[in-house]
Amino acid sequence: MIRSPRRSWSFALTIVLGAGLALAGPTALAQSPAPSEPACTPLPPLAVASPAPAELGEVTVFAAASLRDSFTIMGQAWAARNPGSSLTFSFDSSSALRAQIEEAAPADVFASADLRNPQTLVDTCLAPAPITVFASNQAIIVTPADNPAGIDSWDDLAAPGVRVVAAGEEVPIQRYAEQILTNLAALPDAPEGFLEAVHANYVSREDNVAAVLAKIELGEGDAGIVYVTDAAGSDGVATVDIPAEGNVLASYGAVSVGMTDSPDGAAAFLAYLTGPEAQAILAQHGFLPPSP
Repeated sequence: MIRSPRRSWSFALTIVLGAGLALAGPTALAQSPAPSEPACTPLPPLAVASPAPAELGEVTVFAAASLRDSFTIMGQAWAARNPGSSLTFSFDSSSALRAQIEEAAPADVFASADLRNPQTLVDTCLAPAPITVFASNQAIIVTPADNPAGIDSWDDLAAPGVRVVAAGEEVPIQRYAEQILTNLAALPDAPEGFLEAVHANYVSREDNVAAVLAKIELGEGDAGIVYVTDAAGSDGVATVDIPAEGNVLASYGAVSVGMTDSPDGAAAFLAYLTGPEAQAILAQHGFLPPSP
């Protein structure tokens, strides 16, 4: 089932489902803080058991908004593979989901659009290491389908009057976007004051990448930076490529949640994420393989 996230964790929509290193070109964005002396007792790794599929029961997965389409299909495949078990999803920005887990929201697995947020849970002893890196993604500029502002190149983001839709500062897509903009500002042909001009063009701060995309689809902004996978799944936007020398590679990582009521289910889903079926589903939705 899919749960629409709210801080109260009362879910308005329930759907029962039958179930970083760079590539050649893009610059990898450092995502995990340097380890420090632990202030708590680290959780031991999950003990992987081999229960019957039906014994896995319901597994609750908190997942980044950009994973909605692929994970929904994955939930159906999971149920077919594991009769008697199902996946329940809650989608939002990775930073919002991490905060909910920190406040004891019931979750078994956290699948994030970065490595920083799951590492934070590991560092605060709310999740056991290691992080399972299961996919990569890249970013792209989107405009409304009719592109009223005439955005043809990345440097148009700095043009006077262009309405740029951004995400919240802690949302992974925005941290990737800020690194991209910094990289672009350092290019030899970058307009003077490019970074500051783009920041001045921000007209809103959205909760997650899906909300950024929706604003652009509705014409409530002239441009935004989203994941390639989000843009590919939309008929309401046009795209402008980001130069390889300015782009970044987003690594997606997942951990089990320390307070899980379903450790066997959590371990099984983490293993499933890197298996051939899940990887094929992710690839079909435009995700890249996990970085080695």
